[in-house]
Amino acid sequence: MHHYQQFGTYFGQTAGGMENLAAQELERLGATRVTPQQRGVLFEADKRTLYRVVYNARLFSRVLATITTFSCHDTDYLYSKAGQIDWSEFIARDQTFAILHHAANSKIQHSQFAALRLKDAIFDQLRETYGQRPAIDRKQPDIWLNLVIHNNRASINFDCAGHALNKRSYRKQGVEAPMQETLAAAIVMHSKWDGETPLLDPFCGSGTILAEALMSYCRIPASYLHDSFGFMNLPDFDPTVWKEVLEEVDIRPLPEELIRGSDVDPRSIEASRLNLSQLPHGDKIALKQIDFHDLPEQPGITVITNPPYGVRLKKNNIEQLYKDFGAFLRNNCPGSDNYVYSTELELLKCMNLRPRWKKSLNNGGLDGTLYKMLVFGKRSI
Repeated sequence: MHHYQQFGTYFGQTAGGMENLAAQELERLGATRVTPQQRGVLFEADKRTLYRVVYNARLFSRVLATITTFSCHDTDYLYSKAGQIDWSEFIARDQTFAILHHAANSKIQHSQFAALRLKDAIFDQLRETYGQRPAIDRKQPDIWLNLVIHNNRASINFDCAGHALNKRSYRKQGVEAPMQETLAAAIVMHSKWDGETPLLDPFCGSGTILAEALMSYCRIPASYLHDSFGFMNLPDFDPTVWKEVLEEVDIRPLPEELIRGSDVDPRSIEASRLNLSQLPHGDKIALKQIDFHDLPEQPGITVITNPPYGVRLKKNNIEQLYKDFGAFLRNNCPGSDNYVYSTELELLKCMNLRPRWKKSLNNGGLDGTLYKMLVFGKRSI
């Protein structure tokens, strides 16, 4: 019996700053013994809950099932222990695989060489089993494995999604510096927007925030556009339970004009329209090419946005843009709830709005901050 089968535990990888929010999401999806850790969450789940988490969870990049874990001080021992796993349970004759790897605070410091030794163990065993060795595909393998060596302890893990969960597959056209889907989902969750007020993103770019708001409101699973998952290759996969999880999905319609996006760049509107069209009800999101200065007064709305930042505009222009945007929120959006994210804290300060709260969130390796600002008439608290 493999480690994940014996203990029923899994590990969801997430970006820094999202651990507690991801833990809350796991509990809503039925996971138990949920324990936030650095850049991830450890949890227990039965098969139904595991499938539900992989299909629905919005904040994870990977969900890992540990095949085995052991004390490990050298790569020869790693090779030996890996050879004791029956790899035919996980990798079929004609399937490809690849290995993600990481090592820290261990005698084995070269994680790539350790991954090569793991690969060799798999190759040597399956060559005897199948009469041929499997193939490596580093871009789109059938099976993703994950090797972690930390404090001289190795864990060989199986990727239950089989793809990066932060890639939803709705983004067909991008713009410069796109926001990660998981970050946009976290921002929408932090806002607690529930559709009671219209939502506006006046710097919509390629539409990522709009797409995640749509998926949240309409209850569209995060992996809705995927039809193949790593857990289907686990030796104890139950297709009946998976079918029942799919039948739980209840997508609700989106009211017209509830979600709105605008951008001064016509290429952004084009990209947003194409990307949103991939999702159910995406055609009901109102998109308009317009400078935010020219937007009409919109009292009592929810604004969620990621304005342009330094790599996209010259310093003087970008500071003025943030000042003008702060004035726009005060003057054009009285009574609104406003959530503004940026990787440059000084730009957020240029808005001259005092935040109700702020949260640190990571975007593709860059540290950023989400501000919540309440606007009442022409002043904020």
